Amino acid sequence: MLTDKADAEYVATIVAAWASRYLDEPFPVESRNDGRARGEVTIGEHNHKFTRTVQTDHHRWFADEPVSSGGHDLGPDPYEHLLAALGTCTSMTIRMYANHKNLPLKDVRVVLRHRRDYVADCDDCEDENRKLDVLERDISFKGDLDDKQTKKLLEIADKCPVHKTLTGEIQVTTKIA
Repeated sequence: MLTDKADAEYVATIVAAWASRYLDEPFPVESRNDGRARGEVTIGEHNHKFTRTVQTDHHRWFADEPVSSGGHDLGPDPYEHLLAALGTCTSMTIRMYANHKNLPLKDVRVVLRHRRDYVADCDDCEDENRKLDVLERDISFKGDLDDKQTKKLLEIADKCPVHKTLTGEIQVTTKIA
């Protein structure tokens, strides 16, 4: 039924990813780490389009672009990964604080969006089409929280390490490996 090689590869990848959820550990966790240090992420080409393998010390997954952008949509796109980093860190930081303070937080949900706004009032802008990246973060809480507790949890959201990284000064260094 799948005579096109690209279609067959796409279906095989999707089926393999789905089936892996229901299989016993295919290899010991220790063998997954092929020398990566904790916190190190390696990106490899899966195909010669947009699909990439993402590997950390003990995890593997795909990153891709949507079909509408020329990808195969086999995984989150780079900005979805960025939003996921901020959202998971926000949720974990709030949960850690709520547990530490014994707050009656039953559930925390974080919804994020990314957009680009043109910078309208830019003094001394060299590029008149300069854009400002905006990350929108909506947080909702379930639980019997009073206004003071809710306000404190929102303050704690801004203390998550990824939020601090994104809003602080960032230096990216690049070299030939």
